[in-house]
Amino acid sequence: MKIPMKPIVCGLLIAACIGGCEVIEETGEAIGLVGGEIDHSDIAAVLDDWHLAASEGDADRYFGAMTQGAVFLGTDATERWTREEFRVFAEPHFADGHGWTYVARERFVKTNAYGDVAWVDEVLDHDSYGVLRGTAVLRRNGEEWRIAHYSLTFLVPNDVAGDVVEVIGRWGYE
Repeated sequence: MKIPMKPIVCGLLIAACIGGCEVIEETGEAIGLVGGEIDHSDIAAVLDDWHLAASEGDADRYFGAMTQGAVFLGTDATERWTREEFRVFAEPHFADGHGWTYVARERFVKTNAYGDVAWVDEVLDHDSYGVLRGTAVLRRNGEEWRIAHYSLTFLVPNDVAGDVVEVIGRWGYE
């Protein structure tokens, strides 16, 4: 009896891919990282300083904390910017030494097994917008962490989600 090789090879490839996936502990500490755990305070410090730079209107520091190919997603459906597009938008806001102020009240960090990628979600406070969520992907290049992707969203209680969806629909974002 001849055994078809194609299904066996496909099965082995799938098993190898699944077995080779990076593992991330629920605590966010990387598994198998040579030399021990990643110091998540370095990641938090980058984000804290990034938020502070925005508050102080320091465009060089703010955009310097982002990778060359970084993307920023704002709260409006039209706000998807590359780092350079976002800089053009932000510079008039930063011109007087003030920008926007978001303060993290809670932050969760997870890293990959190699210690060069971090995923972050944080709950932020803002004077006008109230409580928001920011999510980020950071990359480490050598000893330096930089923000590669950041998304800012409003937190909408489920009890009022229908009303919010209705308002959004009237703006044509459906």
